[in-house]
Amino acid sequence: MKMNPKIDGTGVAIVTPFHNYGSIDFGSLEKLLIHIIEGGVDFIVSLGTTSEAPTLTADEQDAVMEMVKETVAGRIPVVMGLGGNSTRSIVSKLKKTNFEGVDAILSVAPYYNKPNQKGLYQHFKAIAASCPVPIILYNVPGRTSSNISAETTIQLAHEFDNISAIKEASGDMSQIMKILRNKPEGFKVFSGDDMLTYPMMTLGADGVISVIANAYAYEFSQMVRHLKAGEYDQALQLHYSLLPITDQLFADGNPGGIKAALDIMGILKNNLRLPMVKVNKQVNLALNKLIADYKNPLS
Repeated sequence: MKMNPKIDGTGVAIVTPFHNYGSIDFGSLEKLLIHIIEGGVDFIVSLGTTSEAPTLTADEQDAVMEMVKETVAGRIPVVMGLGGNSTRSIVSKLKKTNFEGVDAILSVAPYYNKPNQKGLYQHFKAIAASCPVPIILYNVPGRTSSNISAETTIQLAHEFDNISAIKEASGDMSQIMKILRNKPEGFKVFSGDDMLTYPMMTLGADGVISVIANAYAYEFSQMVRHLKAGEYDQALQLHYSLLPITDQLFADGNPGGIKAALDIMGILKNNLRLPMVKVNKQVNLALNKLIADYKNPLS
């Protein structure tokens, strides 16, 4: 099984908007999706880290996915976050999930129980055996305390046809280059760090699963398109123009930063679910100024 060729370039890990009283704000979710699609992004990732998925009930997760599929309506691919630290539970969920309108899953490395490389391999082997759509591995050691090594990634990529890509958010450029050098043909590597998208793509990565593109969908996907065309000077201008905003988005936690930015831009309300809270006053003030002053250097 190969990855849908349209799952390439700029993906967006969408947030989940909430009302002031805590329920999901589906009207703002639709508004966000339209903003992102009209910005020219290539695919949507729902129920990832940025969506606050661990705070959503199973019914809420299903409702979010249905809303995403209905709003996207086949215009661009949709990737569903489906991972965890219990292999048996994930396999059970895979068997019960309706994958109509879902082009791939994003499956995070197990967190908290901290498996070794053999455990990680067996975990994703079991998922591959049960998953009817392509799988994007998600390596984010800063959140999971579990790093999928380059060797394990490459082994999984070679042995299982439906393990089709990785979102690499380790920040370890040596590890990333080993994957890029030794991966099988057709296996895609996506940056999991907005700040590292430019260097990773110059080294051969296929794109990004982005946070900042929730807000700056046009500008960030424009940068990625320039990179894919080998137009590095134009891409670098966009990279550096967005860098101060990207820095503040993560200064006091994700998705607190991106939700503050989206509130400033009038797209949704800055509401989160515990244990996530709003960014501090200093970061909010910095984002207000940066967003007000931002100008696309290529416009």
